[in-house]
Amino acid sequence: MRPGPGQVLHFSEDPTIDQFEPHVARTSSRREPYVWAVGPDRCPDYWFPRDCPRAMAWKGPRTTERDAERIIGAGSGDRVHAIEYGWLKAIMDVRLYAYRLPAEPFRPIGDPPHAVVAEVPVVPLGPPEPVTDLIDLHEEAGIQLRVLDNLWPFWNQVTASTLEFSGIRLRNARR
Repeated sequence: MRPGPGQVLHFSEDPTIDQFEPHVARTSSRREPYVWAVGPDRCPDYWFPRDCPRAMAWKGPRTTERDAERIIGAGSGDRVHAIEYGWLKAIMDVRLYAYRLPAEPFRPIGDPPHAVVAEVPVVPLGPPEPVTDLIDLHEEAGIQLRVLDNLWPFWNQVTASTLEFSGIRLRNARR
C-alpha cells in the first residue's frame, strides 16, 4: 500500500472524505493548518489504527551493527515496528482506507522530513482504497512487527541508539 508516481497517501478510518481541508491537527505541535500525507518511505508508519501507539526504528546511514542487532535483531531485516498487546486486536479488526492524493500541492515537512503537507484543499484522485490485512502488509514489506507488554523500555533503548526512529501516539501507550 504505497503511492504511485505523482501521488502521496493519506490513511484514515473514515471512507467518506470528498476533500481534505487544511486544519490544525489536534496531535500536532504546529499551529499552521495543513493537509497531511506521506510518501512511499513513510507509509508503513500509518499501517495502524489511528490512535494506536507505535514505536518504530530502522537502519540509517549512521546506524552501528551493534545497535541494529541489539534492537532490531540479527536476521530481522532493516526495520521494526513495536506495539502493545492491548492494540493487537484493533490492528486485526480496523477498517483502514488509503486516499491517493496528487503530490503537486505537497511539500516535505520536518528535519528530516517525516511527512508532506499542503496548505490548500486537496481532492482525492479517486475513491478511498481499503487497506488489507495490516500484519500481512508488514510481512510483505519485510518489517518486523513486535508486540510488547509496554512500549517505554523499547522506546528508551531506540531513542538512545544510532537507529533512526519515529514514535506516533505514544501518549496512548501504557505508563
